[in-house]
Amino acid sequence: MDMPSGKIDNTMAGAGPDGRAAGREGGARRWVPLSMYGLLLLALVLAPVAGAYPVFVLKVLCFALFACAFNLLIGYTGLLSFGHAAFFGGAGYVAGHAMKEWGVTPEVGLLLGTGAGAVLGYVVGALAIRRQGIYFSMITLALAQMLFFLCLQAPFTGGEDGLQGIPRGDLFGVVPLSDDMTLYYVALVILVAAFALIVRTVHSPFGQILKAIKENEPRAISLGYDTDRFKLTAFVISAALSGLAGSIKALVLGFETLTDVHWSMSGMVILMTLVGGLGTLSGPLVGAFVIVALENKLGDIGSFLARTTGVEWFGSLGESVSMVTGIIFVICVLTFRRGIMGELQALWERMRR
Repeated sequence: MDMPSGKIDNTMAGAGPDGRAAGREGGARRWVPLSMYGLLLLALVLAPVAGAYPVFVLKVLCFALFACAFNLLIGYTGLLSFGHAAFFGGAGYVAGHAMKEWGVTPEVGLLLGTGAGAVLGYVVGALAIRRQGIYFSMITLALAQMLFFLCLQAPFTGGEDGLQGIPRGDLFGVVPLSDDMTLYYVALVILVAAFALIVRTVHSPFGQILKAIKENEPRAISLGYDTDRFKLTAFVISAALSGLAGSIKALVLGFETLTDVHWSMSGMVILMTLVGGLGTLSGPLVGAFVIVALENKLGDIGSFLARTTGVEWFGSLGESVSMVTGIIFVICVLTFRRGIMGELQALWERMRR
């Protein structure tokens, strides 16, 4: 009598020398990324103690969560959104306005911002998933630009001046977040929990269905899955996590500007994901660090090179951030199509074999 292939595989994996070897190999594969994440978490915990500026590290982590949320949509579902800045910046405005004008505590402000991202995601997703390919992307871009012009004209956003003076407040009315170190560790816990949610989503049965939709949507439909419902759910989850990242950024920096809802922010998160590694869990983290570090430290790097080499041109690198990031993107597309982490994973697989 024939047995399902999955049952045969499970039986073989648990019996005999080959099965034990396969089990050990699978355990090793799981152990490597877990150990890397553990080391990364330890480094983040010790970063302020080692002299890193907590606000800068939090800014990197906020963009890293934003990129991870975007990667959940494009890397695992195959949906390219050109309007994710709407959820990132829109949630930041909602959270900042609630904390500044309504006087809510930080946790309530973050919840409101995350909820606003989810609601925006549902509205945009419900309209956009009716189309596929470039039409889907253009719909998300158009709706995001509508939100940009709304934020430009609405009185509560501050217009071109942005929303300034967002208070950090007291967590649960007890823990003051005015101290950078306290805010750092509170935000770190939230961001790590959000990343763990993404990892759990990817490895869940729901995540496997998303991968099936990305690889072959007609086949997934033929198996009885309502692909539009799954895509909309993934879109809402991605938008909510993007909203959480934008809300934390507004809380950390104390302001929210039109830059976060502009189309260029959507382009930046695409760049982070592609440079780090599309469809990898760690890629967006690396991509976000590379891009944010370039934006903030390129001037210092240029000044150092100008002093050491005597070439004055390097001193103007800080004014050419867009050009440098563009060059990096072109190099990545031409030579590292799988991104930094994608290429490293491929190299690791070749060495292991």
